[in-house]
Parts: sequence; structure tokens; C-alpha cells
Amino acid sequence: MLVPKKVKHRKWHKPRRMNKGVASRINTIAFGSFGLKSTSHSWVSSRQIEAARRVLTRYVKRGGKIWIRIFPDRPVTRKGSEVPMGGGKGSPDHYVCTIKPGVVMFEMEGIPEAEAREALTQAAYKLPVTTLFVKRS
Repeated sequence: MLVPKKVKHRKWHKPRRMNKGVASRINTIAFGSFGLKSTSHSWVSSRQIEAARRVLTRYVKRGGKIWIRIFPDRPVTRKGSEVPMGGGKGSPDHYVCTIKPGVVMFEMEGIPEAEAREALTQAAYKLPVTTLFVKRS
């Protein structure tokens, strides 16, 4: 799973309003020929990214190349079960990546368009965002 080696701050504030704006970066295909673009807001965890990556690698076998354009760098904290109120913020539990509409999350190259479309559609089932298959223009 993807986890940062080192973070500047162990615990982050929870954002006031997550559903705001569209992507201004990572919004075009830069490496491959086909991509999976988000059309909604969400947090994507490192487990979900890993699940999608495994689907893609199994589908293409050794045929194509895959790029993961997102990285989970935001820590999410969790307190233990049945812990009483107070006692401060919980410890970091997992890491997520904030996704805005328009972010190209995965890219592929080296396989036919029909196969790439099917592989990216299968990977999209593992993600909590609505997505769109895109081609390099």
C-alpha cells in the first residue's frame, strides 16, 4: 500500500468543506494513451488505490504500462472503539488522497483501446468516485 515515508505534521485538521472546486492540476493525460478521470469529489484511501492497481495489472498481464497519478498523503485519525469522550485526537489510522472532479487518477499505454477501457472500468468499481474513460487527444 502507498504510505508516505515522512510527513511534516502527523495529524491534519479535517477540512471545513471538501466539495469545492475542480482540479487545476493532474487534469490531463501526461504519460499514457488512456486514462481514468474522476467526475466527483471524494477521499480515496491507499487500500482503494492498491485494489484498483491490482485489477489493472492482472488485466493487462505483461502487455501494457500503468501510471498511478495520485498519492495518499493526508492522514486520517481514528480513536479506539468504546473510548470515552475527551482524551484528545486519535492516532493516525490510514492515509487518503483528496480527489476533485477532473483528476486523472490512472493512465495506461501499450494495449488496445477496448482492453484499456475494460481494465479501467473494472478498476473504477474499486474506487469511491464516479469516473470517465479518457483518451489522449
